[in-house]
Amino acid sequence: MIEMLDWVSEWFLEISRWVVSLPVYLAAPMMVLVGALDSSLLTLPEVNDYITVARVANNPNEVYYFPLFPAIGSVIGCLILYRIARRGEQFVSRKFHPRHLDRVKELYRKWGLLALVIPAILPPPMPFKIFVATAGALNYPITRFAAVIMLARTVRYYFWGILAYFFRNEVKQMIDWLGENLIEVLGLLLLVGLVIFLIRYLVYRSKCQSTKRKAQISYTD
Repeated sequence: MIEMLDWVSEWFLEISRWVVSLPVYLAAPMMVLVGALDSSLLTLPEVNDYITVARVANNPNEVYYFPLFPAIGSVIGCLILYRIARRGEQFVSRKFHPRHLDRVKELYRKWGLLALVIPAILPPPMPFKIFVATAGALNYPITRFAAVIMLARTVRYYFWGILAYFFRNEVKQMIDWLGENLIEVLGLLLLVGLVIFLIRYLVYRSKCQSTKRKAQISYTD
């Protein structure tokens, strides 16, 4: 486990160093690629946010345009996932829990594509890909879908970029600290994730047992 965390941390830091240090004509397409991978079939939690913050903190003059690159990449990745889900609803049902899918579908019925805005703006643990895949499965208009994603993601990355611009000295200090303690941070995040998963599992199991007992009581009556 420690070796795996060490490998992940080294990979994460190496990707970040590349994008932060490269000239913008190379960093921009790499950022688009990372954004597309993160929003499609892979999961790279908060990598886009971290790289955007680090890039703007080290290159303050790029605050005006660099946040657009992860937003564009995210739109491309979301469109890939949208297309996959649109062609095969079985992909959606295999990837996500039916109860969660029903909840997301209910949000879409109530709010339409506006249901995408909050998940697209907020970082994890707010779920996002389930909203993207469900939009594809429900055949929402692709143009409006892409426009909503682009708008929400642009707001998100410009928010981080502007913060990094005004607090760039503090950001650099934090990045240096993170580079020295990334394994511990990843381990803590993994532990928190496991605890959350365990709590949700126990709550779900308790609800199922309660429903089963009520059904048995009703049957005996």
